[in-house]
Amino acid sequence: MLSFSPFDDLAQQILPMAIESDDGAHDIAHLYRVWKNAQKICEAEHGNLRLVFAAALLHDCVNVEKNDPNRHLASRMAADKAASILKNLDWNEKEIAAVSHAIEAHSFSAGLTPTTLEAQIVQDADRLDSIGMMGVARCFYTAGRMRSGLYAVYDPLAKQREYDDLSYAVDHFYTKLFKIETGFQTETGRQMARERTKRMERFLNDFFDEIQVE
Repeated sequence: MLSFSPFDDLAQQILPMAIESDDGAHDIAHLYRVWKNAQKICEAEHGNLRLVFAAALLHDCVNVEKNDPNRHLASRMAADKAASILKNLDWNEKEIAAVSHAIEAHSFSAGLTPTTLEAQIVQDADRLDSIGMMGVARCFYTAGRMRSGLYAVYDPLAKQREYDDLSYAVDHFYTKLFKIETGFQTETGRQMARERTKRMERFLNDFFDEIQVE
């Protein structure tokens, strides 16, 4: 059984309402990884761990597929649902507002700037799970769900075409994943992101070697 220490009791209350889809890139394992990332950053940056925990577990409580036209609304809907959940658990309005902001601001699609340390931590923690070797795994998993190809066989490096990450998984590294590192909010998050970006670079070097890119 996963341990969400020091908030195991709260986790048992929240988890049944934290996931609403069968998306393996946004399942309980993802929530656990985001929480562990957030815990590490929060302890280094001295944020409010309880608020960060609640936001980490509830940040994907409403999930909208990446190719859905309402994708940009997902974090707002998740924030609203989280507020209702926490209200039923007798959290006060200030705490609920803080968690709701962290959830709404975590999303790329929402395009919001986090205005509190806790929101910065949750955004960094979630984005860390989008890069590194976990980012590689989730990229190809999501491409499979969307029925995309692995790479453009006639021009893998996009030397004579535009990148198209809706059609090719590898293109997503260049349209998004390699750019994520520049947007981290905390110093701890930035340090972790640098290492994970290097791992993706090493992966793609090996990938291109195996498909014999010239």
